[in-house]
Amino acid sequence: MFFYLSLALIVICMIMSIRTLFLPHKIKGKKVSFENFIYLAFIYITVMLGFGLIYILLQTNGYTIFGEGTIGLDGDFVNQLETGIYFSAVTLFSVGYGDIAPIGIGRMIAVLEALIGYTIPAAFVFRAVFEMEKK
Repeated sequence: MFFYLSLALIVICMIMSIRTLFLPHKIKGKKVSFENFIYLAFIYITVMLGFGLIYILLQTNGYTIFGEGTIGLDGDFVNQLETGIYFSAVTLFSVGYGDIAPIGIGRMIAVLEALIGYTIPAAFVFRAVFEMEKK
């Protein structure tokens, strides 16, 4: 029960964060501003932490998410959390160092995260340009 409740809460938080890109009057001022940078950074942080928590939540509940021999998954929860958030960041920003490989259901989750990573800046730029043309 705790597993499903936690998973649902994490997904809802990420959806609500991404949803703010599509609400009216959220991007203000110039196209490039410190406020807009912070706004975009918080969306990225929310998504990165959310997916990192999903990876670790699934891993600790018996699902195999990462490949064998991955450093950091044999240790305590803190090491596993660090590895999950690291993998999430590398996937979200499409760096893909190759030191951690997703397997099983982790592949589909990583594909979804990479797609979101590509979509966030495009939606942000579209939103900023759309707001500027409106004025």
